[in-house]
Amino acid sequence: MEIKVDNSGERIDSYLSNVTDYSRTKISKAIKDGFVLVNNTVTSSSYKVKEGDTIIISIPEEEINIEPEKMNLDIIYEDEYLAVINKASGVVVHPAVGNYSHTLVNGLMHHFNKVSKEKTIRPGIVHRLDKDTSGLMIVAKDDKTHELLSEMIKNKEVDRRYLALVWGIISHEKGRIEAPIGRDINDRQKYTVTDLNGKNSVTNFSVIERFHDVTLIECKLETGRTHQIRVHMNYIGHPIVNDSVYGKRKIINSFGQMLHSYSLNFVHPITKKALSFKQEPPKEFYEILETFK
Repeated sequence: MEIKVDNSGERIDSYLSNVTDYSRTKISKAIKDGFVLVNNTVTSSSYKVKEGDTIIISIPEEEINIEPEKMNLDIIYEDEYLAVINKASGVVVHPAVGNYSHTLVNGLMHHFNKVSKEKTIRPGIVHRLDKDTSGLMIVAKDDKTHELLSEMIKNKEVDRRYLALVWGIISHEKGRIEAPIGRDINDRQKYTVTDLNGKNSVTNFSVIERFHDVTLIECKLETGRTHQIRVHMNYIGHPIVNDSVYGKRKIINSFGQMLHSYSLNFVHPITKKALSFKQEPPKEFYEILETFK
């Protein structure tokens, strides 16, 4: 990973923990072990970054042993290269440090004979959904397919669309949110729109229907930042209904945020066949929606 510094004066361990997904502890260890270079030179954790510095991070991928677990998977499509899964709300996608069980990845490892990048913490996972976001996901079964799909997403060749119920009435029919997203320096569990450490992020949306005090919208992603739709909609004053992290509005029940990945369209990276999938939201989504009609 290469990072171009755009401000000065902050300790490098603090700076990198804010602009990456690594913890400050892991960054400090990586610096000590020589996996972080500043302008092609090893550094120390106390180094204060300068505008224009080029930082290269080359932390080795952690090899872990993820145990397969029997799990009910809703498989929408499957061939020898990839699968499309309908993920339930409340299911964590992949293990994290200290928690290697009861995730979608554990279920994938049990169901499929093989998935891509099996020695990493996110085997098979080409793109993620938040724990309480439901809907369609692509799973890669081999490394070549994984790399090709990742490149397609990077090049905006995978059309991903979401249904979202947001607070407030959106008066215009369509909108485009282009605002950089980065980790919230005051709360590492959250992300925010920020020029300090934000990465380019674009969400397009269109209104489907307006109800009492809420609006049902379709969101189309151009980028795929963590919590992107949730952060962007909160940024414009229309947070996702039932989102316990962003928006600070009334929480209706324990179902989670009203966000569902309902449409995927892409050309199969190996067979070159055009694939198109749509998936209705779960019944809990409709039950909450009904309360606003």
